[in-house]
Amino acid sequence: MRKLYFTGIGVILATLLSGSLMAAEYPSRPITFMTMTQPGAQIDRLARGLSQRFAKQLGQPVNVKNVTGGSHGSVMATELSRSKPDGYTIGVAAVTAYTYQPHHSPVTYKFGDFDYLTLLALNSSGFISRTDKPWNTLKEAFAWAKKNKKALVCMFHGADDRDAIQRIAKKEGVNISLIPSKGGPSVIKAVTGGHADIGYVGAILYKHVEAGRIKLLASALGIRLPPINDVPTLKEQGYDEQVEMFVGLVAPKGLPADVKAKLLAAADKLANDEETKTFITSNLLMLPVKWGPDHAKKALKDMYDLFGKQAGK
Repeated sequence: MRKLYFTGIGVILATLLSGSLMAAEYPSRPITFMTMTQPGAQIDRLARGLSQRFAKQLGQPVNVKNVTGGSHGSVMATELSRSKPDGYTIGVAAVTAYTYQPHHSPVTYKFGDFDYLTLLALNSSGFISRTDKPWNTLKEAFAWAKKNKKALVCMFHGADDRDAIQRIAKKEGVNISLIPSKGGPSVIKAVTGGHADIGYVGAILYKHVEAGRIKLLASALGIRLPPINDVPTLKEQGYDEQVEMFVGLVAPKGLPADVKAKLLAAADKLANDEETKTFITSNLLMLPVKWGPDHAKKALKDMYDLFGKQAGK
């Protein structure tokens, strides 16, 4: 009896130890990268490219799940906030869903509901129109609308670019109609199809400008877009506006320390990998940013506080 008793205890201990060892083996199954755009959009392409590279670093497949809707991915951010913080569901999306949106709409998540692992890139972005429109800058578009007493139809990507174009329209005394998008491809389709006069879009704009389907009216960044350096920024056109689409790697709050360490180690290797840098800057034509959790946490908190002050005003 005593022998059987100790044998039973041994089996139980072995099972517990085996289970604890298995729990420490992260990752032991495929990981999901969620993103907030349709397939083919620039941020989707970034997510898919990084998923392959993270898969090599982590030794498990990394799948991409497109969760569209809301402003700059607030629907995706909501789903991410409700996901288990185990490292198997990670977001690759515009950070304004976390820094801007909580100040402007009744989302169910808070800024503090996430672990901000790293910034990944700054998406080139700007306001566009079809090439046959009788204007070449955003300033000219509003001047034309005012002179001809016309309203402009504008397709927006998120709350920040929507609010910026609303403020510009108010300043110019022009009425606008606003249409939400599901990402870059839907904006391109609406503009080229004549359903929108103006659209806001990320770096996907470059290939369509090169193909002659659209023209850039204004860089939304604080600088001119390097490949189209002859088009002025919003500020250069007299508008005190700047819309920056930073993309980050975000997880639900509460990742286990070992899981977070493995994700950050993989990110750190990719941050210093020349091929990955080339993929982001040359292939996707996104602008480089500083990687790392400390910088991401501070940068996003600064954005969150700034947008909060602006919302208060």
